[in-house]
Amino acid sequence: MREIPTFAVVGHPNKGKSSIVASLALDDTVAISDIPGTTTKNRRFPLMVDGRVIYELVDTPGFQRARKVLAWLQKHEVSADKKHEVVRAFVNLHKDDPKFHDEIQLLEPILDGAGIIYVVDVSKPYSSEYEAEMEILRWCNQPSMALLNPIDEHDFTPEWKRALGHYFKMVRTYNPMTASYKEHITILESMAHLNESWMQSVKESIAVFELFFQQMIQQAATTITHLVYNSVSHIEKISLSNEAMLQESKEKLQNRYKESLRNLEKESHQRIKKIFHHNHLEIEAMPLPFEDVDLFSKKAASLFGLTKKELLLTATTSGAVTGGAIDLVFAGHTAFLGAITGGVLGGVGAYFGFDELSEIKILGKKLGEKKLQIGPMKNKNFPYILLNRSLFYTLLLIEHSHAKRDTLQLSDIKTTQENLLNSDDRSKLENFHKKFRSKKGADNKTLDAYTELIETILNRELKR
Repeated sequence: MREIPTFAVVGHPNKGKSSIVASLALDDTVAISDIPGTTTKNRRFPLMVDGRVIYELVDTPGFQRARKVLAWLQKHEVSADKKHEVVRAFVNLHKDDPKFHDEIQLLEPILDGAGIIYVVDVSKPYSSEYEAEMEILRWCNQPSMALLNPIDEHDFTPEWKRALGHYFKMVRTYNPMTASYKEHITILESMAHLNESWMQSVKESIAVFELFFQQMIQQAATTITHLVYNSVSHIEKISLSNEAMLQESKEKLQNRYKESLRNLEKESHQRIKKIFHHNHLEIEAMPLPFEDVDLFSKKAASLFGLTKKELLLTATTSGAVTGGAIDLVFAGHTAFLGAITGGVLGGVGAYFGFDELSEIKILGKKLGEKKLQIGPMKNKNFPYILLNRSLFYTLLLIEHSHAKRDTLQLSDIKTTQENLLNSDDRSKLENFHKKFRSKKGADNKTLDAYTELIETILNRELKR
């Protein structure tokens, strides 16, 4: 039977133990507070992949009476190989003693075989008061490591490292609020080296975790693909019973169309949030009214879409490859030189369709059968706005620690001055978007290829 790597996260109260558990377990249900004593009982948080636990973290209360516990242990003179038995005797004797409730809760999982992760706050100076805690942990005779948690801007790392080196075979820095995926893997690799008998099991867990992370990226890319395709190809219809109400009906149809697209985006973003285990994360969504960064506002186009020049060049370079070279001049400026005819026609359509949404058609000949239809999306900038919003959103979720309890502010998203999409991406994407807009739509092979491109873009950004 495969042994599940288990680690008890212990230390002084209010030093970030629960934050580290939440970060490493990818679990935003871990109770976190600035108030000491929030954690009163040990609680296990397994990281599960496809129903399989790959490792487990145990959140524990902080030491309260470490000096008294150590004094009791030191009254029992035994050889080093027997010290853990004395710790067990202490736990058995004081199990129902409320004075040592927190110590019992943190020692029990260690005595059951959990490795020790001792957390300290290196933004506070080292003090000898911690030595009683570290000595108790040494008596437990379990593989151990120390994590340096920089809670604020002050840094006393050198003195902490000198002290911790006397008690722990491994000392690492880990900030649960800012830790990247790579830092997460580094800590897991350090855990693997704590105990030779655990190494194979922890390494297997790391391999599963890496695969799990890529699966999450792929699932997010698939969700984004379906969002863009379903939005661009979406059609909305309403009945037209009175031609005198034509203008009013057109406005009603367009509003319904926009709301449908907003709902598609909202539902997709909810799915992406769950993919990355942010089930309880509060998100201040991008404003949906037309002002600010709404999907259809001019500000959204400047933040998330392409400029008119970029859109022109993208449509041009992805156009047909027939015809001769011609020059286009707009407002006295050469926008593109030596363009190929098919590409130019695509570019002209993109340029003049920049601010348009989609045309409204009247279907049917008899009054009782007439319908108004809008869609598929004609605005060639729209899929880029939608795509960039989703890419930024996904990257923010990946980088957002499960230890944070603040509201994620999507309004703080950077502008695309550092555009996620390079010219090669845009050229490939435009060919897909043409298919999305067409009557035939896109088959599964096309959607899979689009997903692969989105996945590549996400992985490229994560490596920066």
